[in-house]
Amino acid sequence: MNPTRIENEFPAATYRGAQEQALSDIRAAFEAGNDIVLVRAPTGSGKSLLSRAIAGCARRPGEARPEQPTGAYYTTPQVSQLDDVASDPLLEDLSVINGKSNYSCILPGETTTPVDRAPCARETGFDCPVRHRCPYFSDRDLAASRQIAAMTLAYFMQTAGSEVFGQRDVVVIDEAHGLTEWAEMYATIELGPKTVPVWERTPAPKIADVEDAAEYAETLASVCDRRRHELQREPEISAEETAVRDRLSELVRDLTWFVTDARDAESATTWVTDQHGGAKSPVTIKPMNPERYLTHTVWDRASTFALLSATILNKDAFCRGTGLDPDRVALVDVEHTFPVENRPLYDVTQGKMTYEQRDETLPKVARLLVRLMSHHPDEKGIVHCHSYTIQERLADLLSESGVDSRVRTHDRQNRDAVLSSWKRDDSTVFLSVKMEEALDLKDDLARWQMLCKAPFPNTRDSRVAQRLKEGLWGWYYRSALRTVIQACGRVVRSPQDYGATYLADSSLLDLFERARHDVPPWFKAQIDRMTTPTLPAFDPQAAVTDTESTQRQPQSIDDHPLGDVWNG
Repeated sequence: MNPTRIENEFPAATYRGAQEQALSDIRAAFEAGNDIVLVRAPTGSGKSLLSRAIAGCARRPGEARPEQPTGAYYTTPQVSQLDDVASDPLLEDLSVINGKSNYSCILPGETTTPVDRAPCARETGFDCPVRHRCPYFSDRDLAASRQIAAMTLAYFMQTAGSEVFGQRDVVVIDEAHGLTEWAEMYATIELGPKTVPVWERTPAPKIADVEDAAEYAETLASVCDRRRHELQREPEISAEETAVRDRLSELVRDLTWFVTDARDAESATTWVTDQHGGAKSPVTIKPMNPERYLTHTVWDRASTFALLSATILNKDAFCRGTGLDPDRVALVDVEHTFPVENRPLYDVTQGKMTYEQRDETLPKVARLLVRLMSHHPDEKGIVHCHSYTIQERLADLLSESGVDSRVRTHDRQNRDAVLSSWKRDDSTVFLSVKMEEALDLKDDLARWQMLCKAPFPNTRDSRVAQRLKEGLWGWYYRSALRTVIQACGRVVRSPQDYGATYLADSSLLDLFERARHDVPPWFKAQIDRMTTPTLPAFDPQAAVTDTESTQRQPQSIDDHPLGDVWNG
């Protein structure tokens, strides 16, 4: 890597905010001999542009000895982030590759078939006459040959050990704060009738501990492998059988990995299991601190890394979770350039939203939301509900109040479609679940939002329970704080943008106190300025008043109902 090129590799014609200083600090961190640089860059820093500048410093073919890797990978866990990269003209030299299922076959009669179910996947020895024009293989070959290849983190991890996507000089990971959690998710093995094609032949016995799981995994891997070979011997199989074959291959790979790692006395990974119904019921096998998995899928893929996020809250804790030596890692902080008065927090807490107290608190939250809708009659808002259970109950309560005409909801299947439709609405309120990250609601797409519940990890999850058993309460509070900070960044996307965040769960205030040592300075400034607003009385009719009658859309902070606060 040649960090002296970083300024010249920046793709925009001019800098904005703290970008010039950020590039200087990143360059200095690499020049000081650090292999890995964490870049803590808040919303609006232009992380994609910074990422492109870092990737551009990767060794080039003409600069390398034969044994030295060249080029860079850009990867992010968020599909929407990769879509933004693909559509940004400043990043057009990043060659984007997606998974096979995202491409359609171009053979006659197969144009609605995903490439991973096409004849080349179904028929033994199939010689595709149009492989050179296949959209997947064209994109793959192009990405493999370009200086910077861009892909999702899932695809990046899946291609570990690939001859096509081998080792490169530099890896840049955007939105890297959840790297440990993403690795744990990708390495988790779900075993049950919906995920194991040979489940009826080999259902799970009662799993009492990890060794029971390893013994069952060995048996199941053998059965899966036999069935896979049976399908592979067939000259042609259907699309459904192709999916079964591919799933069996995944199971053999994942189960073999688990057995090897679980029985390795030197492995740093702890495995836990969930089985709630006894023998013949589904089993989930989960890793904790998957250092070995990350070594294989990430850290062996390059010699130099840059990891960017607004919410890498604690360097040492991040390094522990990802298996990194803190002495090899530098942390660069990028200044937040959005005026704090444009991103206010408001204390409108109604009580605790714990499982035990939710039934008492949620009706109060619903009444609060009606008041907020009255306070923002001609502005769109988003409510972070935390779970579908809360979302559904809140929607029912709002319907009972008669304001459902202004409310939009989604489910697990239609979330993207409903979100896209809501963005085109006027003045509606979106009850969302798990949209705290990678959502750009700039300007009038949303001027306010409400956090229903402190997003603590689920203590019924075996990984969470094990960590708390080990006393890792700092991890527990950091996880929740990270999600809150990510959520707060959804509605203010530039220095000129503005939006209010309302906190409805009193546990959020407790979280800020317990995690105060991990709060970034720029977010601490928001907390320190937090006030309790004056809201209209509960009036459902006022909350759904036809905004067309007013024809007044705020065009600036001065026009906004909270302008006196923001300008104060």
